[in-house]
Amino acid sequence: MSANLLLDREDDALIWRGPMVSNAIKQFWADTAWGRLDYLLIDLPPGTSDAPLTIMQMLPGTDVLMVTSPQALASMVVRKAVNMARRVGGRIIGVVENMGSAVCPHCGETFRLFHGEGTEQMTRETGLPLLGRIPYDQRISELCDAGAIEVYESEAVNAVVASVLEVTGHTGG
Repeated sequence: MSANLLLDREDDALIWRGPMVSNAIKQFWADTAWGRLDYLLIDLPPGTSDAPLTIMQMLPGTDVLMVTSPQALASMVVRKAVNMARRVGGRIIGVVENMGSAVCPHCGETFRLFHGEGTEQMTRETGLPLLGRIPYDQRISELCDAGAIEVYESEAVNAVVASVLEVTGHTGG
C-alpha cells in the first residue's frame, strides 16, 4: 500500500500536513483488505515525524526494527527514533545497517563505503543488538526499475531475516 497509488501521475507531490498524513495512515490500515498476514512490514521515513508516531500509537506493542547507515547524521536520527519508540511502548528488536559496504563487481572484495563506526556507536549507546548488515547492491535498483524487486535474493538479506525471526521467536518458512 502506498500513497503514491492515489496520484494521477507518479511524479506528483503529496503536499500534506501532519493531520492529513495521520488520517491517510489510519485509513490505509482500516480500509485495506490485508488478508491473513504472518508479517506486515511498514517502511517509515526516518525520524520522529507524524507517520512513525501515528503507526506506533495505532499498533502498540508492535516490533520495531531500526535501519540505519553508518554516517553520524543517520545514527543521530535513528537514536531519536529509538527514544520515540521507547516512549510510546514499541518493542525495538534491533538494528540493521544498510548500505554501509559494497562488493566490488570486478574482484568481489567487500569494502566500507563510509569511515567511522556510526552503527556500532549507535548500538552501544542504545543497547540494541546489530542484527545484520546489508551491503549496497546495484541489483536492487535494477530490479526496482524493472518492477521485479520481489525476485531479489542475497545471503545478507537472508541472514537478517533469520536474525529477525530468531529475535522475535518465529520460525521461517
